[in-house]
Amino acid sequence: MVVSESSARRYALDPDVRLMLEVREGSAAAFEELVARYQDRLVTVLEHVVGDRDQAEDLAQDVFLRMYRARKSYQPTAKFATWLFTIANNLALNAVRSRARRREHQVPLRDSGPMAVASPGQGIVASSGFMPAKRIDKAEMRQVVRRAMENLNERQRLAVLLNKFEGMSYIDIAQTLGLTAPAVKSLLARARSNLREMLEPYLMQGRAPSSAVESPDAVEASAEDSQAAVEPIKKNNEPEKNETEKKNTT
Repeated sequence: MVVSESSARRYALDPDVRLMLEVREGSAAAFEELVARYQDRLVTVLEHVVGDRDQAEDLAQDVFLRMYRARKSYQPTAKFATWLFTIANNLALNAVRSRARRREHQVPLRDSGPMAVASPGQGIVASSGFMPAKRIDKAEMRQVVRRAMENLNERQRLAVLLNKFEGMSYIDIAQTLGLTAPAVKSLLARARSNLREMLEPYLMQGRAPSSAVESPDAVEASAEDSQAAVEPIKKNNEPEKNETEKKNTT
C-alpha cells in the first residue's frame, strides 16, 4: 500500500507508530516495549470477545507474532492501536467462528484484572434512567453486565469494548472492523439499546439475563448486523415479471 507523505507524517506523531517503525528497522527493545504496552489491553478485550482467559492470552501471543512477522512491510496507514486491534479482531472472529462450528458452549467470563472494574455496561446502567429495585452489589453487577455482553453479537460486543476500554473514536473503530464511521455509530447505538433492554429486568425486578450460547446463526447475525448498518433495506427487489408471465398469472 502506498502511503502519502502527509499521512505518514500525521501517524508518525503517534508514539506507538514510531516504536513500530523502529521494530521495522530491527529494534528488539521497541518490540518488547510495544508488547509491554499492549499485552494486558489485548487480553482484556479478547477475553470479553472469546469468553476464555487462556484462549485470550493465546490469541494475544498470536497477535504479537503476526505483528512481528509483518514488521518489514509495516506502513503507518493508521494509529498503531487501530492497526494492532484489526489483527486482533480478525483472529478473534476466526476463533469464535471455529467454536460456533463445533457448537461449543461459551465459557462464562471471569474478571479481567483492574480493567474489569470499568465494565462497559456500567455506563449503560447509569444512563438508562432506571432506579434499581434493590441495592446492587458491585460484584454482582459486573457479572450481570458480563452476561448481558455475552448476548451481544460479536461485532456489537467488540465495538463496545473498543469504545469503552480503548477509547477509540468511531473512525478508529470503523478502520478496525472494516466498516464506515456511520455504520459504527449505528452499531454502537444498537449495542447500547440491546444492553439496556437486557439489563432492565435486572434493575427493575432482579432478574439476570441468561447466558448466551454461540451458534453459527449468531455468528452470521453479526455480519448481517454490520451490513444492515451500511446498506438501506431494499424493498421490492424481485425482478419484474415479463408480459408473458403476467398473462399466465391472470
